[in-house]
Amino acid sequence: MRIGILEAGDPPARLAGRYPSYGRMTAKLIGEPEGVAIFRVAQGEWPSDPDAFDAFLITGSPAGVYDDLPWIDDLLAFLRDLDPRTKLVGICFGHQVMAQAFGGQVRKSEKGWGLGLHRYDVRERAPWMDASRQIAVAAIHQDQVVEAPPNARILAASAFTPCAILGYGDRAAISFQFHPEFERDYSEALIAGHSPTVPHDAEFHASAIASLKDPSDRVRVGAWIRRFLEVD
Repeated sequence: MRIGILEAGDPPARLAGRYPSYGRMTAKLIGEPEGVAIFRVAQGEWPSDPDAFDAFLITGSPAGVYDDLPWIDDLLAFLRDLDPRTKLVGICFGHQVMAQAFGGQVRKSEKGWGLGLHRYDVRERAPWMDASRQIAVAAIHQDQVVEAPPNARILAASAFTPCAILGYGDRAAISFQFHPEFERDYSEALIAGHSPTVPHDAEFHASAIASLKDPSDRVRVGAWIRRFLEVD
C-alpha cells in the first residue's frame, strides 16, 4: 500500500528539534509502513500523481481552514478532486479541512479551547473499531466542525466536541478531531507553552496538563486507523 501523508503544519518554533515533525508522528502512529511519503503541503509540496497512492492522511496544523492561505485552497481542491475510493484519514486540522471540503462547516467554537485529555462516547461502531464504548485522547483546538457534511456519520462525540469522529458515507474516509499521534510528553510541552487568543487562567492550563497523566487510548485509535487502511 502506498500512503501519502499531507503535512499541514509544524510543531511551534519553541519546540523545534525536540520532537518529530507532524508527518513523522503520523507515520509512527500507523506503524511506519513501507511506501509512506510525506508531502509538506503548507510549503507547496504536493504529490505529482495522486492516483499512485492508495491512501492519504492529513495532519494537524496551527492554521485554520478559513485562513487566507493559498495552500489551504489548494488542499480543499485536492480533496474534492480525489477519487472517492482513495482512503482518507484526517487528524484535527485534517478532520476540519475534510469536513469543509465535503460540505460541512467549521468555525471557532464559542466554548473556547479544548485542551488536555478529552473523553468521547462512541455513538456508532464502524467495522474498523473495537468494542470500546468510550475513548480518551489528547486534544488541543478551538476550531470545530459545527455541521457535519451531508452523508457523514458522527461516530463519536462529547458535549464539548459534537463531531469528534466522522465517517463519510460516500467516500472511503474517516477523520478525528483529537490527536492520537501526539505522545504524552509532546502534548504536555505543547499545552504548557500554549497562549490562546482568549487566555485562560493558570488553573485551566494546569488542569489540562494534569489530565494527560490519565490513561490514554491513543494507541487504540492508532490501531483503528491501521485497520481502516488495511481493510478492502
